Amino acid sequence: MFDVIVVGGGPTGMMLAGELRLQGVGVLVLERDAEPPPYVRSLGLHVRSIEVMDQRGLLERFLEHGGTHPIRGFFAGIDKPAPADLDTAHPYVLGIPQTLTDRLLADHAAEVGAEIRRGRAVVGLEQDDEGVTVHLDDEGTQPLRARFAVGCDGGRSTVRKLLGVGFPGEPSTVDTLLGEMEVTASPDEIAAIMTEVRRTEKRFGLGPTGRPGVFRVVVPAADVTSVPPTLDDFKRQLTAYAGTDFGAHSPRWLSRFGDATRLAERYRVGRVFLAGDAAHVHPPLGGQGLNLGIQDAFNLGWKLAATVNAWAPDGLLDTYESERRPVAADVLTNTRAQMLLTTNEPGPHAVREVLTQLMDFDEVNRFLIEKVTAIGVRYDLGEGHALLGRRLRDVPLREGRLYELMRTGSGVLLDGTGKLSVDGWADRVQLVAGTADELDVPAVLLRPDGHVAWVGADQQTLEAALTRWFSSATT
Repeated sequence: MFDVIVVGGGPTGMMLAGELRLQGVGVLVLERDAEPPPYVRSLGLHVRSIEVMDQRGLLERFLEHGGTHPIRGFFAGIDKPAPADLDTAHPYVLGIPQTLTDRLLADHAAEVGAEIRRGRAVVGLEQDDEGVTVHLDDEGTQPLRARFAVGCDGGRSTVRKLLGVGFPGEPSTVDTLLGEMEVTASPDEIAAIMTEVRRTEKRFGLGPTGRPGVFRVVVPAADVTSVPPTLDDFKRQLTAYAGTDFGAHSPRWLSRFGDATRLAERYRVGRVFLAGDAAHVHPPLGGQGLNLGIQDAFNLGWKLAATVNAWAPDGLLDTYESERRPVAADVLTNTRAQMLLTTNEPGPHAVREVLTQLMDFDEVNRFLIEKVTAIGVRYDLGEGHALLGRRLRDVPLREGRLYELMRTGSGVLLDGTGKLSVDGWADRVQLVAGTADELDVPAVLLRPDGHVAWVGADQQTLEAALTRWFSSATT
């Protein structure tokens, strides 16, 4: 009997496994593919995911393998300078290919004790009052049992289908080819042609991979299909849009993706949950997909661990869906809008021109950047202070940085009054004397995911918040 079986060994599944192990939960990760995929769907981490890595002490290893780029306004590919004083200590994009993100998160999960089995496909799933039974495709393998299971197995999720959870939305209407290959064209020729083509086609690009002569190629596909693309498909489409195939040859990998937009009707069925692409798929504009999945795992991990460790208050697990599903719905909305604004139809083109002008207003640009980078997310925790439900940026404290103090995965009470207590909750919440001057609040209670659960100065209302999120006090 495992505590939790995670189905899917991508970034969402591995992030979740690491979060569960942080709280001592026994985790088995089942991944269908024997080897990690070679293709690179995501090229980086946005601000909120960077903060998540910092909160768990993982950021340094990511920075060693990636490059930082100052954040800019880029909604629908509209390039604008970033507004001043974004609400973060990490105002940059971390450029790192998904293959490295996958490996770093898998390494972390293994280091903290998650069991990872590759080449194991799930074909059946049943649950009862005590746990979940998972059947594998190997007939000689006995079914596995766990108290809970989480489907992190992608947009075509087997777990979601086995649960019978609806996945309404729109199918792909356009496909895009994506691959890495060598080209014979010079960098100057590539840059000149790209500049011209991208005036009208935002889904076109050739970017260096860091390896001599090898470029990452993106180009609209000729049709919508599930058939894997060939090098000839790329050469044909490059010629159609650019008048040249750039001498493309020797592909490293080739793939395609569509603009399907779907959201799972439910994120939970009994003891089984959905996270990442298993719960939502959308166009890749803004680079939000991988980041959204990592943040799903960050929200679910501490709540599921609290349940396994028998201290979760009633209803805590239900807040995973009530908090994360609206966030995904918002991402679906903004990627639908961005996709429409990249077309050359007269109506969308006119709207794009108006939005380009509006983004010159600081607050419009700030709003869109906070939306895409997820630092604007605010969970609905009821009426209260403006900070309530928002994640708190890293702030300097008397005892160090806030995010350094959060690496144990416990809650945190920042007490600037010197009068508050977490007696009865000290095994779940650490008390830190003082608050950051820039916060201008007497005290603030943070959940393990860094979101603000309470702001105030009164012990009675603090204890109500502690009970709501960390269960009753222990004697």
